[in-house]
Amino acid sequence: MGGASSKEIDAVMQSDDNPTAITHVSHEQWTKEGLAVVVVGASGDLAKKKTYPSLLSLYAGSLLPKDVVIYGFARSNMTDEALRDRLRPFLIEKQDEAIVDKFLARCFYQSGSGYGDVEGWKALDGKLREVEGEKKSNRLFYFAIPPNVFAETGEAIKLNCMAPNGWSRMIVEKPFGRDLDSCKHILHQLGQHFDETNLFRIDHYLGKEMTQNLMVMRFGNIWMEQMWNRDHVQCVMLTFKEPFGTDGRGGYFDQYGIIRDIIQNHLLQVMCLLCMECPNKLDGEGAGEKIRDEKVRVIEAMEEVTIDNVFLGQYAGYADDPTITNKDTNCPTFAMVRCFINNPRWAGVPIIFKAGKALNERKAEMRIQFKDAPAAEHLFGTTVPRNEMVIKLQPEETIYMKSNIKTPGFSSAPIQSELEVKYDTRYFGKKGATNPDAYSRLILDVLRGRSAAFVRSDELIRSWEIFTPVLHQIESENIQPHIYRTGSRGPAEADKWFKEKSGYVRNDSYAYIDGVVSKKA
Repeated sequence: MGGASSKEIDAVMQSDDNPTAITHVSHEQWTKEGLAVVVVGASGDLAKKKTYPSLLSLYAGSLLPKDVVIYGFARSNMTDEALRDRLRPFLIEKQDEAIVDKFLARCFYQSGSGYGDVEGWKALDGKLREVEGEKKSNRLFYFAIPPNVFAETGEAIKLNCMAPNGWSRMIVEKPFGRDLDSCKHILHQLGQHFDETNLFRIDHYLGKEMTQNLMVMRFGNIWMEQMWNRDHVQCVMLTFKEPFGTDGRGGYFDQYGIIRDIIQNHLLQVMCLLCMECPNKLDGEGAGEKIRDEKVRVIEAMEEVTIDNVFLGQYAGYADDPTITNKDTNCPTFAMVRCFINNPRWAGVPIIFKAGKALNERKAEMRIQFKDAPAAEHLFGTTVPRNEMVIKLQPEETIYMKSNIKTPGFSSAPIQSELEVKYDTRYFGKKGATNPDAYSRLILDVLRGRSAAFVRSDELIRSWEIFTPVLHQIESENIQPHIYRTGSRGPAEADKWFKEKSGYVRNDSYAYIDGVVSKKA
């Protein structure tokens, strides 16, 4: 088995002369305690592409305790140096080489015959105890592993590797099942060993800047709350688009489809924050549970999705992926779903989820179209475009409000323009200034014990209750998707369906392209 001795780890700590900077978490008690991070599944793609780079970001920002150690645990038989060599190419592009070297010096490895290998976890526990000594120390376990090994991993950790005198917390990655029954099974497996205070189910969309910005935008601006309701809003749209297909992952994707992969989790979670009522606390102790309570109330007010409120698409050539065994698959790579929130604020307002692969661009956004300005067409003698608020999550964080102004020059006709904030230029234009990635934010939240940006079990159950019946119907009745061309906006029939289901009115003379407004041809 790979792994350094406690003397080797001590030498690393004593040689690290990087001073601890004062940060916004420096006053918190956990920063003065010991910390061991254990990346379970350290040899996999998720760990090297997301987990370790995010830990590096926190380390470089002096947001981890100064004596932190990071252990990888997996089935591969390799040494500490082999792990470091494997990680280095994914880290060196993120930070200066000197920082990467110091970070990797804190990274070690422990192998096991399986993720439930008792002897492997006992060996790791012994090494961590030697490092921790008598000091109060905490342990964070990041499950970068598939759900089918959650149970054995959780049991082995619970019995053999919990922190002896500090907290032990688990970060768990999706998928959290593929329907209601499988979700309940996964929740039961982990719930046998850990409660909600230990478990942090990660959805990285909840760590994105613009998602986390919703609390301040909605409840910190008096003008916004006044118009955030059925009296002013025509429809709400949440969109995810990416310009590539399954790229060799079709075998996995074909078991889930775009509704399970994106809509039932990422977009639904963002929608909850966009539409929920204001909790009586938004920051500080206890705020996390109050926020999650309000999120649950939103989805409790939603009915099960029915097939007449679903539009499905599949890009041409999808089944040519060699990893897809069912060449007649009806798995959707594009979907639109209409829902309603049956409460006094949102009753009757269409909520449209749209997600697709192999489309014409990469984009994730929230779009709220407001109703027509009263009597505007009579007053100005022409059609006056509807206002819209657009919150772009990626690729560039941007907020803009489509507003009407007078056409410049001699004309007095209304023309649509925008009030805009682009985060890259407004806040991160200076050299070295960057916006933290979602995984770094969420890992730091776990260390701080902040639960708001993580998915609670009752949220998961209710979300699957909403989507499971229609997902089963699509599969059992072999409902066929509309075929669309790779690189297009989606199926040709999609626009008509969307207009009928949402009541959205498009302003065809307006185009917003990378911050530049121009008239469409």
